[in-house]
Amino acid sequence: MKLQTHQLRGRVPTRRASTAWLYLAGVGALVGVGLTPWAPVEMGAGPVYALEKYGRPLPALAADKEETATNGREKEESLLGGYFLSSAFVSNPSFTARPDNTGLVGLRHMLHLETDLYKQYLTAYTDQNFFSDRRTGWIQLSEWDDTYGLTGLVGDWGWRVQYERDKPLDRSGLQQIYADTLVTYRFKAEQDWAWWKRLLPNQNLTAYAGPGWLFFNKSYFARPDNTGTALFRYVGHFDLDLYRERIILFGDVNMFTDRTARSTIRPSELDWILGLAVRWHEYELSLYQESDQPLDRGGLVQKYWALQFRVAFDVQKQVVQRLLGQHQ
Repeated sequence: MKLQTHQLRGRVPTRRASTAWLYLAGVGALVGVGLTPWAPVEMGAGPVYALEKYGRPLPALAADKEETATNGREKEESLLGGYFLSSAFVSNPSFTARPDNTGLVGLRHMLHLETDLYKQYLTAYTDQNFFSDRRTGWIQLSEWDDTYGLTGLVGDWGWRVQYERDKPLDRSGLQQIYADTLVTYRFKAEQDWAWWKRLLPNQNLTAYAGPGWLFFNKSYFARPDNTGTALFRYVGHFDLDLYRERIILFGDVNMFTDRTARSTIRPSELDWILGLAVRWHEYELSLYQESDQPLDRGGLVQKYWALQFRVAFDVQKQVVQRLLGQHQ
């Protein structure tokens, strides 16, 4: 993700824009209700399970590569960009704190770093993701997920190849390891819909979706109860700008298929996130809910609510080159 500070727009919404905004807010609320899982939650004596603690995109703090490639941002390269986030799982009945499905997550800390190898076409990145177990202490780390990958953008199409390894930190145990590739197509309302820009001059809707393939999978599961072996994934994401890029409604959908099932293209798991983010320059505070549930059979559904703070940074190559040139 390319991160930089937004330039806030100063236009005041018209009455028609306000009406349309209220309509979209209502639709967003209905979507949130419709996504509420219908499968029963099994709690109490049975074990709890977890899957995919890392692999969902966060709402961009500013125009990322896909959004900015159309306005000339691709001419600038990032020497070092990224963000740091820390979140507290304020309500967590079932999201576990290690790959072997023990404990319950208390805190999450993540560092994302990236550097442009060639404009927006080729970027190297890494994510270092850490969790603590609220049952053994909120400070001591219990899991480390490290990810390394390459990503890029050609027009509205994005691609990614990455390797991830999830492992326990405070004891020995199961490691979940996979490598995958992903292709997505991005949509931006203010560029693709003329009526949107006319009716909603201070709001925007961006979204992307696409398929992925776990071409190497040593131990990554296809359901929240750690059954099956993940083969394909289908992802979707949206950011709905509610107020001048300061208040954002965001959502993510992530589905897996099972390579051991009769149909390898039918989803076996649905994970969704719905949240609200408040942003100021490079800072963001968000509240969101996640729910993971099986789709092809009954089973456990896991949920949590998290409060998250994130700060972004971006040092561009051109800025460094200019500074070095001034000192020569």
